[in-house]
Amino acid sequence: MCLNRQSFSLDFIVYSTDITQMVRYPSANFKFSKLIEVKNLFNKLKQGLVKTRGRLSKGLKSLLQGRNEVDKQLLEDIELQLLSSDVGVDATNEILEKLESKAKSQSISESDQLIDLLKVELESLLQRCSKPLCTEKENKPFVILVVGVNGVGKTTTIGKLTKRFQDEGKSVLLAAGDTFRAAAVEQLQAWGSRNDVSVISQPAGSDSASVIFDAYQSAKAKSIDVLIADTAGRLHTKDNLMNELEKIVRVLKKQDENLPDEILLVLDATAGQNSLMQAEKFDQYAKLTGVALTKLDGTAKGGIIFAISKTLNLPIRYVGIGEGTEDLRPFDPKLFVTALFSD
Repeated sequence: MCLNRQSFSLDFIVYSTDITQMVRYPSANFKFSKLIEVKNLFNKLKQGLVKTRGRLSKGLKSLLQGRNEVDKQLLEDIELQLLSSDVGVDATNEILEKLESKAKSQSISESDQLIDLLKVELESLLQRCSKPLCTEKENKPFVILVVGVNGVGKTTTIGKLTKRFQDEGKSVLLAAGDTFRAAAVEQLQAWGSRNDVSVISQPAGSDSASVIFDAYQSAKAKSIDVLIADTAGRLHTKDNLMNELEKIVRVLKKQDENLPDEILLVLDATAGQNSLMQAEKFDQYAKLTGVALTKLDGTAKGGIIFAISKTLNLPIRYVGIGEGTEDLRPFDPKLFVTALFSD
């Protein structure tokens, strides 16, 4: 059974290190260990989002400080701040329209009320793409195809996902489908050794679809819970490489028309708006089902997450907020926005 962290039913509060910030969740049967886990994630998010917070939330707070009317000038100032933080045109327009409408209908005049209203709208935008990845499946394995351009951190993401699934008690098999990049197989094998997981591979230059086919057959025979397939980093502008991705999907669908279960696009937050172009192109060749947004801790362009939510209409499965194995985290809109605006 896959649980959404939003579905727990016990009211609890997670305090940050300065004890003034908190996240309140709706309630149910909830273990104390889960509270500690969420608290740790919140603190890690605060730390990882420090650059984005400096550009986005602190900039917005500065704009709203002392303002007691949502007028044309204020909206223009907010628009500029959002756009400069890579929130994107479409997402910015939606946020401004709702902010103006609700500020008037609720007769909001205090700057703190405006900030709270803005936080609500930002969280509401992200809630659309809040859908944790559930790998429970009767006919094993659950197949995850990991795609993206060069340098976004696909292989590292696979290694971190492997550890996460193992911690959940699942067996994992890896497929070294990147047969083009020098040392790609060795890098994946290193992650396999670290996590004590087998890696199916073939010599450099082999057909990627063949490698992934062999891995699927092996995982099925061994009743492996999750098969994660690496793929070659490919520029979204190179049609020949994108056609190869199509072939991988076709080969899997010949085994089971519902495969792959997940086509996870890894995006680098530091790429800003270019990430949207990458995603739209990949989606043309392989119907994407989810996004992992990496390197949020190394950029002030974290506002791109709002543009992704508005434009792509894809679940954001995971966010990368550090280099540690545990720093690839399931995405939680409430925690994200709260951490973004915490002092």
